[in-house]
Amino acid sequence: MQRIRRFLSTKLDLLRDYATAVSGSVGRLVFSLVYFVALANTLTIAEFGLFATASAAGVMLSRILAFGFISALYRAATVKPRLLGVFTGGFLALAILSLPVLAGASFGIWLIFFESEMAPRVFLLLIMAETLLWRPVEAVIIVNNGMGRFGRAAFLAILGTALRALAALLFAFWTTRDLANWSGFYVAANALSLVIAAGFFYPRQRLRFQPRLYLRRLADCIYVAGAEMIFYLQMELDKLLVLAIGGPHLAGIYAIVMRLVDLTAIPVRTFTMMLVQRMMRAPEMLSRLKLRLGIEAGVFLVSTAGLLTLALVLRYEPALLGRNVAEAAPLVLLAVFIPGLRNLVEYQAELLFARGQTLLRAVNLSLLAGLKALLLTAVLLHTTDSADMVLLLNGVFAALYLASCALTHSAIRMPARQF
Repeated sequence: MQRIRRFLSTKLDLLRDYATAVSGSVGRLVFSLVYFVALANTLTIAEFGLFATASAAGVMLSRILAFGFISALYRAATVKPRLLGVFTGGFLALAILSLPVLAGASFGIWLIFFESEMAPRVFLLLIMAETLLWRPVEAVIIVNNGMGRFGRAAFLAILGTALRALAALLFAFWTTRDLANWSGFYVAANALSLVIAAGFFYPRQRLRFQPRLYLRRLADCIYVAGAEMIFYLQMELDKLLVLAIGGPHLAGIYAIVMRLVDLTAIPVRTFTMMLVQRMMRAPEMLSRLKLRLGIEAGVFLVSTAGLLTLALVLRYEPALLGRNVAEAAPLVLLAVFIPGLRNLVEYQAELLFARGQTLLRAVNLSLLAGLKALLLTAVLLHTTDSADMVLLLNGVFAALYLASCALTHSAIRMPARQF
């Protein structure tokens, strides 16, 4: 009887934590929708495409900050929280050291993709908002999740998204509504998020510096940073290629469709985040192939159902989310399999992170990024019609999932690494 009580108590605790984390996802979903609708219908479609593409580049570049030491911070919070002060000191020191690398990489991205499309000042502000302001907020959220403080992490995630939504609503009533002015609003919203996150949500521990401890884990962190940059490159490469080949307007249409795809993925990521945490504590948890495939089937079905629901709503009410979104609304149903396939590739990458297989993860993601670049370029050279492009992308993401599946499941057969 006592064993049954312990079992039920453990399951109830897990359900409570999941419900708390999901509440954050639901809140983020609501405010993300407000933010998206306000901004997508205030900027022109071309300007929205430029902003979405620059923001995606910023998310990718933000992984350079502290050379990926956020991964060590997360593992410490999850497995050894008493060392959080030590790893926080390492994160701050490495963040400063990484700034020249971050600046050089940002300048390279601007030269390749944005020189003829966006003023350097505007690009700099957008990149700064993502890398130096929002990425540290994500670090605070990650640390709270790692320590099991899901309520605080959820509230901070909602607050950050709400502040962006508020900035977008204020911008909608501004006298000059162009991308240059929006970049200022965007920086202000992210800066306020960082002040609140650092001041009220970061666990209080005395900062300590132990360079030897950092050096032992730096190679692993660099693998993680490289893997995450490659991961976001293959996740966001489509926006950059659409901008380069199809121009800002097509990039805007595509960004609207993919943003709607991203919105349906938010609740699924909560589940994968909690599963990854459990695996970090018990790396052999998913050793059974049947269980792994069952989880993947669930992720795919839930993701696809979310997009189908949104597509059916927009089919009958295309102007529900505004005039600019209405132009892209008929394309949403054509992207029916993309959310599930994207989420599965992301989930499989996180499995390798949880098991400590960071170098293999980086190699796998490099291969996937190269494959995606080849397939997407072939699609864009074949057609720049938005409907045909989105339809063909289902095949691109299916190929990426199959490649990721083969790479990941072969890697899982190897022994996991402990922190």
